[in-house]
Amino acid sequence: MWILPLVGYLGSIVGFCFLTLAIASGLYYLSELVEEHTVLAKRLLTQLIYATIVLQTILWLVDGFPFGLTALSIASHVIYLGNMRRFPFVRLTDPLFVVSCVLVLVNHYLWFRHFSAAQSRSYSRMANIYDQPDVPSFTEIASYFGLCVWLIPFALFVSLSASDNVLPTMGTEQPSNDSDGKSKRQSIVKVGVDYILSGIGEVSRMAGWKRPEDRF
Repeated sequence: MWILPLVGYLGSIVGFCFLTLAIASGLYYLSELVEEHTVLAKRLLTQLIYATIVLQTILWLVDGFPFGLTALSIASHVIYLGNMRRFPFVRLTDPLFVVSCVLVLVNHYLWFRHFSAAQSRSYSRMANIYDQPDVPSFTEIASYFGLCVWLIPFALFVSLSASDNVLPTMGTEQPSNDSDGKSKRQSIVKVGVDYILSGIGEVSRMAGWKRPEDRF
């Protein structure tokens, strides 16, 4: 077969593009909701951080999760909580925000290594292929990562608003202002999407695919 594999590759590419657009649209919509309900979003995020800290403490006490990694995760969420002091505004150069981004990657790497090592130890102790390994299932591990590692950073990324000109602009668009002439805050997600679309438009104009007055 020659054509069917090509159709499979084409379908995978199209599916990936649609999935990417769906995720971007969902993030854009969530950022719009947060802009309209800032007080509620701040209260909800704060409660989620406290709930995650409590959940991690219970996992350490009941399920025997490692103390060092649990302490690191709790400390990370305390630092995430520090980003709420000026919610929803943030500067991308704020040391607390930079440390939060680093801690997301560190937590992901260390917990991934922990679960991988636990699975390796469990399989090495199996006497025969009929023994059941005493390790968390894929669903349990994925749920832990989703709720205890990724949920709060993802929610903060969607909710926090960037100051004007935190990203370089391409083209001639000016920062949006409200009716009082003051700068209007924008979500980091919206700033990023607008920046990407502006870059695509600039490349299209340079290639002669779009007229200068056309916009995405």
